[in-house]
Amino acid sequence: MVSVKIYVEGGGDSKTSRTACRKGFQRFIEKAGLQGRMPRVVACGSRRNAYESFKTAHAGQDTTVLLLVDAEGPVTAESPWHHLEIHDNWERPDHATDDHCHLMVQIMESWFLADPQTLKTFYGQGYRPDALPSDQHVERIEKRDVLNGLARATRDTAKGRYDKGTHSFRILEKLDPETITNASPHAKRLIELLGETGRA
Repeated sequence: MVSVKIYVEGGGDSKTSRTACRKGFQRFIEKAGLQGRMPRVVACGSRRNAYESFKTAHAGQDTTVLLLVDAEGPVTAESPWHHLEIHDNWERPDHATDDHCHLMVQIMESWFLADPQTLKTFYGQGYRPDALPSDQHVERIEKRDVLNGLARATRDTAKGRYDKGTHSFRILEKLDPETITNASPHAKRLIELLGETGRA
């Protein structure tokens, strides 16, 4: 079985937050049917740190490494590396293929909008689902509209207004992967690639 590491954006600078980030992604991937074939998730904080950490690990070539970051906008480029070149001026490392690069489109919170039942259960009384963007194609919803919608929908709940540091990874680990991959082609691409790699 191939050893796989995913360098993910998220977790900020604190050890506690990075642990929550790692746990959230691991649980989401595990529920996608990858028990026994789990990659190692490395929470890197910023997008730039994730990219630089991936480059270093990829150059070492001691294992299969993947990069997972927010797209931060709509993806119209023909490949994820091309998107990052346009959006961030990041170069594709030597020998890296499109299979090494994955995007959350447009941001991780876009996945949340694809699973409204999990949001409703997590926030409980006072949650206002009607405040969320109504477009069923979650990857088309602008980043600002995703975050503003979450803030409006949750502001009257006991947990309070959506807070990335406090809420995001607790929600992530509760998401239904099938629901997310049905709504997000880029999430589906990630899970399918992990499944193929884990069987190699």
